[in-house]
Amino acid sequence: MVDASTAGGLDKLTGDKALTDVPVDPGEMRDGMKLVTGNYGDVKGAPVLFEGVDHVPEDTNKRREHLFRGMLEHIQWDPELGNPQAEPVETGPLGGSVECLLASLSEDGNVICGWADEGTAAVALFENSTLADAGKLFVAMRADLER
Repeated sequence: MVDASTAGGLDKLTGDKALTDVPVDPGEMRDGMKLVTGNYGDVKGAPVLFEGVDHVPEDTNKRREHLFRGMLEHIQWDPELGNPQAEPVETGPLGGSVECLLASLSEDGNVICGWADEGTAAVALFENSTLADAGKLFVAMRADLER
């Protein structure tokens, strides 16, 4: 993974909108693993929060699930509202598995997308989005972030 200056056509935000800490626990980090985080966006919309880990030695699907849970905690999702179900998304040329879940009671709102493949796992939070729009943008971002 790379700390890309642009991802999916969105710029990595700096200044007041830059990410200053790691808001979601990435899980146990071991020697050789790399954590990539950042806010991506433009002046029009809410930033897209991205967090990914590479050289993951365990099952990357389990690491993605850990990241999904952390992102739900980050947005303060109330578990009494139920557990949002992840839906598969077309992965694009990088393969692996890509899923998105809607953490909202309406058809749009907070969407969390994640990928898992051989060695990497990542998630991103798309505010005020739909599953289809977030999934498409996430796959485009992945093409710039996973090298």
